[in-house]
Amino acid sequence: MMIMSNISVGIAPIGWTNDDLPELGGETQYQQILSEVALSGFAGTEIGNKYPKDPKVLKHQLDLRGIRIASAWFGTYFTTQPFEQVEKDFIAFRDYMNSLGADHINLCEQGNTIQGMMDVPVFDGKPEFTAEEWDKVTKGLDRLGEIAADTGTIVSYHHHMGTGVQTTAEIDRLMENTDPDKVKLLVDIGHLQFSGEDPVDIVTRYKDRIGHFHLKDIRPDVLQRVKDEKLSFLQAVLAGVFTIPGDGQGDFKTILQPVVESDYDGWFLVEAEQDPAKADPFEYALRARKYIKETLGV
Repeated sequence: MMIMSNISVGIAPIGWTNDDLPELGGETQYQQILSEVALSGFAGTEIGNKYPKDPKVLKHQLDLRGIRIASAWFGTYFTTQPFEQVEKDFIAFRDYMNSLGADHINLCEQGNTIQGMMDVPVFDGKPEFTAEEWDKVTKGLDRLGEIAADTGTIVSYHHHMGTGVQTTAEIDRLMENTDPDKVKLLVDIGHLQFSGEDPVDIVTRYKDRIGHFHLKDIRPDVLQRVKDEKLSFLQAVLAGVFTIPGDGQGDFKTILQPVVESDYDGWFLVEAEQDPAKADPFEYALRARKYIKETLGV
């Protein structure tokens, strides 16, 4: 097998402490997270709520461990806020990321999202964009892509459960109505499986436009419970719907081998939010890194 890609493998802090549920892992210090990321054999991480806000402090701690920031989440509000406010917030965040040496930002439209609502069923309560909202989102994303490119930064769109861009049809519509040179796609394998989409189809269709990967798996028995009991997204996370690659139903070899053999130049970022009291973050990080190495050779 000839590997042509230039893939870096990282892991998000969300297994240690959760931004949407900060009580999970609330006692964990950021230094422990960064140390265990490095000890597990990962090259980098994403921004988490425990990390120092001062980029000099965070960069120093990263450098001590030989790891770096791969990317970070930025929620847009094109459907509920004036574009000027979104633009201002994005520029500040872009500059913060650049000060850390990071050149990738993950965007997700958060207007009317239900992902953070504990009592709204994730499937039944999902928002749907109007034609006017779709226009605001796609034009706004293109503009942020332009602003990002001014400093050599790439933006990728993160389809997400409980938002207006979750299904294959919605991903297709977003991709069709944004500029490929300005907006890439973040493929989150766990969210695709959760929603009932086909990760192989999405990766095959958009292979040349993918800017970032989130790798997590689904526990099918928990997913069925989410559907049967009409659980919210947060309730699903607490129930353990997500897990690391290789610990659920996903066939990561089939999904990602074509990417490994392509000229993809980016990250495979493990992002498997679980309750750290039930799933020891360090143990699961070690298991995830071993699985990716053995299965994909990266």
